[in-house]
Amino acid sequence: MLDLPDLPREGFVTAQDYVYARLRNAIMVGAVQPESTLTIRGLADCMGISPTPIREALRRLGSERAIELLGNRRISIPGMTPERFEEIVSLRRALEGHAARRALPYVSQVLIDELALIDDRMDGHVRAGDFDALTISNHAFHRLLYTANPHQQAMPAIESVWLQLGPFQRRVIRDVRQFYLVDRHKEILRALRERDCGALVRAIEDDIRDGIQQAGQLVLAEDRG
Repeated sequence: MLDLPDLPREGFVTAQDYVYARLRNAIMVGAVQPESTLTIRGLADCMGISPTPIREALRRLGSERAIELLGNRRISIPGMTPERFEEIVSLRRALEGHAARRALPYVSQVLIDELALIDDRMDGHVRAGDFDALTISNHAFHRLLYTANPHQQAMPAIESVWLQLGPFQRRVIRDVRQFYLVDRHKEILRALRERDCGALVRAIEDDIRDGIQQAGQLVLAEDRG
C-alpha cells in the first residue's frame, strides 16, 4: 500500500497544483523507493482524487527528471548507479556553491538567526532519529539561504537535483552519522557571520560530501558486491 506523506492544502490551490506538490514532496523526502513502479490509478486511489490532475503532475515531475514515464499509465522512480550518483552530486555541489556565493551579500543577521533556529531543529531530529523531518528541515535551511538573493535563478535546478536524490537519500541517511562528524551547518553559519565567501562555499561542499556523498558511495559499492 502506497503511503504518501500528508501535505496541507492551503488557500485556493488547484487540485492539479496540490497533487503536484504532494507527489513532489513524497519523492523529495524519499517516501517512494528507487525503481518502484506506480500507476496513475493507484496514485489517484491513494490520494482520493481523479486521474486527470495526477497525469498533469506526473508530466511536470517527468520534466524535472524525478520520474520516468513508462507508458501504459505506469511510472517508475529511477534507480541509482555510481555513475549517475557522481554526476548528480557534482551538479549539486556546483549549483549550491554558486547559489550560496551569490546569496551572501544579501544575508542579514535576522536571516542568520532564522537559519540557526532551523539548524537547532535539525539537531533535535537527529537525536530523535526522525530522518524524514531532518530531510525537510535540511531543505528548508538551504532554501532559505539561497533565496536570500532576490535575483536568484538557481532554485528550480537545485530542487530538481534534490528530487533526483530524494528516493536514494532515504536509503543512506540512516548512516549519515558515520560520516557527518563535523556539523557543517555550524560552519556555514560561522562563514555567514564572518562574511567569508570562501569558507561558506567550502562548508556547503563539505556538507554535501559528508551528508550524502560518502554514505551514498558506500551503499552503491555494497550493492555492486
